[in-house]
Amino acid sequence: MTDTYIGSIDQGTTGTRFIVFDHDGNVVANAYEKHEQIYPNPGWVEHDPLEIWENTQDVVVRGLDDAGIEATQLEALGITNQRETTIVWDAESGRPVCNALVWQDRRTTDRVEELEAADKIEWIREKTGLEADAYFSATKTEWILDNADPLKMQHARSDDLRERAEDGELMMGTIDTWLIYNLTGNHITDVTNASRTMLYNIRDLEWDEELLAEFDVPAEMLPEVRPSSDENLYGRTDPDGFLGASVPVAGALGDQQAALFGQTCFDEGDAKNTYGTGSFYLMNTGTDAVKSDHGLLTTIGFQLSGEPVQYALEGSIFITGAAIEWLEDVDLINNAAQTAELARSVDSTDGVYLVPAFTGLGAPHWDGRARGTVVGITRGTRKEHLVRATLESIAFQTRDVAEAMEADSGIETKSLRVDGGAVKNEFLCQLQADVLQTEIARPVVDETTALGSAYAAGLAVGYWDNIDDLRANWQMDREFEPEMASETVDERYGRWDDAVQRSLDWARSE
Repeated sequence: MTDTYIGSIDQGTTGTRFIVFDHDGNVVANAYEKHEQIYPNPGWVEHDPLEIWENTQDVVVRGLDDAGIEATQLEALGITNQRETTIVWDAESGRPVCNALVWQDRRTTDRVEELEAADKIEWIREKTGLEADAYFSATKTEWILDNADPLKMQHARSDDLRERAEDGELMMGTIDTWLIYNLTGNHITDVTNASRTMLYNIRDLEWDEELLAEFDVPAEMLPEVRPSSDENLYGRTDPDGFLGASVPVAGALGDQQAALFGQTCFDEGDAKNTYGTGSFYLMNTGTDAVKSDHGLLTTIGFQLSGEPVQYALEGSIFITGAAIEWLEDVDLINNAAQTAELARSVDSTDGVYLVPAFTGLGAPHWDGRARGTVVGITRGTRKEHLVRATLESIAFQTRDVAEAMEADSGIETKSLRVDGGAVKNEFLCQLQADVLQTEIARPVVDETTALGSAYAAGLAVGYWDNIDDLRANWQMDREFEPEMASETVDERYGRWDDAVQRSLDWARSE
């Protein structure tokens, strides 16, 4: 197996990465390309699906070329993706009817408030495990069918998107589905991505007819749902296509579930937190779909071929790494690496708290109208205090979720596995250990999202025999132990909650 590999397409919020892994889980090829962020109106976020597909082809070819690897040496491809981001496209031409609506997009907040007024929140939660929110794909699909400019392929066709969808002329999917379709010609998603649409019943494991009726989404436009690691394959790449080879596409997981899998959190109680644009804290709850009473999501963690679904509790934090990007945007820092140095240069935030609710607050608050807030500023406040407050906001938001996780599951997390770009920041990792009063374990391979989808694909085609092979690959880079006194942490965390309360429901005054 020294000369064969598994490839992973990691399609994220800001760009697309292709990574090739060997049998030991080491990275042997890596290519990346950013795509445009489109903001048509305040609170609206879009991507161009065609740009994403073009970039995907580019990074796959470039990654293989740079490493001197032939496409025929790939035993399988896995896909991982930004979840909830929604595309509707024409089945015949393959062209989207409009831009993708990104998971961050808040244009359907009014629709969610209608559901709340109609007392349908608990009904949706029972079926999907999700908090009714503009975050998920259901209201995005509904909005596209109601509002997108019709794609006029032939004059004889109806211009009405719903009619075309009912006639099987339109397809809907999250980014994984879009990539699988373009790679193989098949309209397929996996259980983890389906569970993020707010249209899928996570207990019955099927598209829910009542939810489809509520959001007026025709079943004809939905993809087939398969296991995350699929021995029957999602399909193969076209040997006459851009790769020039027939490569099995055999694994797919939403990015946060992929990170759970890549961190080898295969057992009940195992937990990880991924620090990216947002942060996503997941705990494996085994074959039980644990209901949350504390603002968390119940979601599907993964499913292997022929095995039961494994569930997870999830705390979705919308803005963490994006808050550091904001510091760059407003010229408080030159680059993300500078945050650790600036934060260390002061002993504390001097009473300053920053709540990065730029697109509302996710778990456990679920307030789409919360907005970014800075409190505690005095004449002596400097940029170092604001930078440190931004890093502390990441750690405090994670504690919000960790406390809810413990309350729901009854399991105390003694060690949290972390990954994502921000964990290269040693100050943040130590701060997180202090705020949680928990060990933080950082792995050697931090591309765990891509690794998880590679593992899923490799298991499906027999590249790895079983999950014990994957456990053996996991190696720790560094462990961070709590150093700050718990009394000090608790006092600061209490004031954090005061700051959060001041950010809630702010957008109503716009």
